[in-house]
This record gives sequence, structure tokens and C-alpha cells, in this order.
Amino acid sequence: MISTIKNITKIASVIAFGSVFLYSCEPEADNLGEQLFSGAQLNEESFDIIAYNLNNNDTIRTDASELSLAPLGAFSESAFGMQKAAYVSQVRPMEYDPVFGDNAVVDSAVLVIKPLYVPDSATVTTDDNFLYSEQNIPAKKVVTSYPVVKYGKHNRDLTLRVHEVTDFLGGAGQISFSDRTVAYGTELGSRVFKGNVSSSVITKDSDNTNLWTNDISLRIPMSASFFQQKIVDMEGSAELKDAASFIRHFRGVRISVDENDGYIFRFTPTNAEIILYYKYDKVENGTTTRPQLMKKFTLGDPNVRFGQYTYNRTDAPISAALATTNPVSGDARLFVQGMGGPGFGFRIPDAEIAALKEKFSQDKIGIMGAKIRVYTDETVWNNNYEKPTAFVFLQKDATGFLPEVSALTAAPNFSLVNAFDLKKNPAYYEFTVTKSLKDIVEAEAANKDFVVNAGAFKSNEANQLMGYKADTRSFVPNRVVLVGTDASRANRIQLKVIYGTK
Repeated sequence: MISTIKNITKIASVIAFGSVFLYSCEPEADNLGEQLFSGAQLNEESFDIIAYNLNNNDTIRTDASELSLAPLGAFSESAFGMQKAAYVSQVRPMEYDPVFGDNAVVDSAVLVIKPLYVPDSATVTTDDNFLYSEQNIPAKKVVTSYPVVKYGKHNRDLTLRVHEVTDFLGGAGQISFSDRTVAYGTELGSRVFKGNVSSSVITKDSDNTNLWTNDISLRIPMSASFFQQKIVDMEGSAELKDAASFIRHFRGVRISVDENDGYIFRFTPTNAEIILYYKYDKVENGTTTRPQLMKKFTLGDPNVRFGQYTYNRTDAPISAALATTNPVSGDARLFVQGMGGPGFGFRIPDAEIAALKEKFSQDKIGIMGAKIRVYTDETVWNNNYEKPTAFVFLQKDATGFLPEVSALTAAPNFSLVNAFDLKKNPAYYEFTVTKSLKDIVEAEAANKDFVVNAGAFKSNEANQLMGYKADTRSFVPNRVVLVGTDASRANRIQLKVIYGTK
């Protein structure tokens, strides 16, 4: 497939270097091709590369500095086996040395987390004959429910449990990995979770004033007697007077699920909290009443917190693939899984680099576009699970982003990795390596391996990348099986190079 430099000009007018264009049978060049003069011809050539599985040992750093979202749940499928996520956190009161008042008694306690949910799928139920509180105040109750964002089997219930942690979790800044274990004892609460979160509003019939409101959240009922003994009955004690004492007295909670199959959902750990509702004696003008108050305890900063991930890969194909991975000649299938699961590496063979260097030297070619194209495996990964839309893509032993990224700070539409046909089987991905390949072929840069993991680089509010080590690998549950180095398959992983000649 050959075309003139007019194609380059047309492409350059649309987007800066590195973009991929869909559904064109013509070779597609990056803006680096602009250095070639009018009249050049474009050629596309494919090269086999060596791709291999990378074992991340099913562990990844999951402490507060890494876990922007906290996964919870369990999911099993045939290719990767089981992946299960629990969450551990210290708890701190919003105020130390609390005063609860005379004859304070805990009515109830609840752990509140706020999962990601689907905002455009609300279901509203209204009870016009609701009676509020012990006074049976006539009211209207409106509950709005939303399905949480799930990865896995959507039509399952999960049994959520909360336990008291008995190990001291450490001080602020504690580094934790997903395979860290802790001792835990008393069960503090549980709930059968049917996959929805809700908000509720209760208004008084007589004057429409608000009696109760709670934001969209998942609320797990907790033991009132535990918090009575652990907190309220300890009023005035040294254990409640400061942070250092409190986190050794009440060392934290662990949230987990009973099941080994279902789905994984995620919540924001910074606003998780425990709310304790209690009544006390209030004497006013000789009359004693028992109003209800509440105290809040945060699971957010600066608490030590981390995700715990466990696996069962027995009889799953991934086990054999990781046990026999071959970085020398490559692996036929590539298993990629978030939350500490495996990734893959690849390298362009030295022989292919030598061939391109000879073309550069003898034929005066100019590399104008280079992509690594990799397809999903249509036999092993033929399902409806959401495929990854992005990857963390670096060179091996990276000390920074790929040169493609630093060369494209002014190109807002550039994507280092592009995904195609994600609703189809197979789908495929293209990884841009134009600048990297040009540096190797035209500037004698070292031919290093590349590394790919499930996840994405994090960006700040200004949509600027936060650094090559800032990514979402620790809490992205997606996985996929890709076609690797397999000469028998037409859709094997390949390097697609577009170069210009006079």
C-alpha cells in the first residue's frame, strides 16, 4: 500500500504526531513525517516481535498513596482463576476526648462507603405513608437507587463483612503491599449487598421540612454493643484522648466478602467513615429528654489503609503460561491483569532493527509511523467482560515516560495506546513507538524491551500526567488475553512501520 505525501499533509492538519486513524486502507503516518518533502512515497511493512508474559507475583503496592479507589469483591473466570479483594483501614475519631453526656447509649452504628455507581440508571421509590422515628411522625420517604460499577458477573449478591483488626497497622506513611496480612477478630457487622447504592430523603408531611437525608452510599450496619463498650463507655479514658492512643485501642477494621465469585466494585477510601448514633439525658427546665446525636470516625487520611488481594489460579491457563514464560523466543498467549496480576514485555528483534538501519542508510528512508499491534485472543478470551481501554506502557527499567510522551506535551488528542473494536472478538490495540523506533534506527539509541501492564497513567485536574510512576495499576480489575509471538497465527503481535522514500 503506497500513497503520496498528500496523505501526510492531510493527517498533519488533523492531529499532532502519534495519533492512529481508523478504517483507512492507506498507510498512516505520524507528524514526524513532515520532515520529508513533497513527492515522497509511503510504505508500510510488518515485522514480527518477541512478546512474553511478565509475572508480577500477584502483588502490588496498595497503601494510601497508591489506592485512589479501593477494590472490594471477588471474581472467578476460567482464564485467570479467582481474584478477591478486601480492604483494611485504621479508624480515627473526628474529635478526641469526646463527651457523650449522661447515660449515653448507642442506638446504632453504620460503616459508610461510597462506591462508583452508574448515574444515569436511577430507580426511585416513594413511601407517602412513612412514619419517622419513635414519635411516628407522618412523613414521606424517597429512596433513589443506582447500580454500582461492577467488573465480573453482575447478577450476583455479595455478603459484606466487617471485622475488628487486632494487629497494630503502623504510623502514617506506612508502605503496604496487596499481600500484607493482618490478624482480625470480632465481627462488627455484615450485609447482603445486592449491587445497588442509594440516597434517601425523609420530609415531614405537615410542613415539608427535612427530617433525614443521606448521600448516595453503601451502609453496613455495625454492632451497637461493640461501640458502646469500645467507645462510649470509655469516655474520659486515656485511650480516647489522642491519635497515638486511639489507633492502638481501636486498631482498625477489615472489610471483606464471603464469596469467591461475583464481581469487583470500587469505592473512594478517603470519605469512608463510621457513624455512631446515640442518645443521652438532656435536662432542661427540670425536664429530661433523650435527644439523638452522632459521632463520626474517619477511615480517610491520615489513617494507614491498604487493599488485600488474594488469588486462586489452580487449573487456570495463566498458571502454566507464567510457569513457562519465555523471554527469549516469546509466548503464544499474553495474560494481562490489573491489581498486581501479570503484564507482558516485548522487544523488537535486533535483526529487524538491523534491517531498518540498512534501509535508513542505503535507501534514505524516514520512519513516519510505528505501532505495535496486538489482538485479543478470540478463543481463550471470548466473553463479555469489559476489556481494558488503556495500559501503563513504559520501557523496561524505566526512569521516565517513553520519548513519545515527552515529545507530545502540546498534543491534547494524542494517545500512547489506542483501542479498537472493544465490543467485538477479536479486538485489538496499537501502541505508538514512532519516536522510540526513530531514536533506535536513526540516532543509535539502545534497543530496550518495553513493558505493558493493565491500568493507566494518572492525570491531575489540569489533565497533565502526574509522572511515570503514578498510575492506576493497583485498583484496575480489568484483564485480557492477547495473541503473542505465534508464527502460526495471522493476528500475532507485530510491529507496523510506515516509512517514506523519495
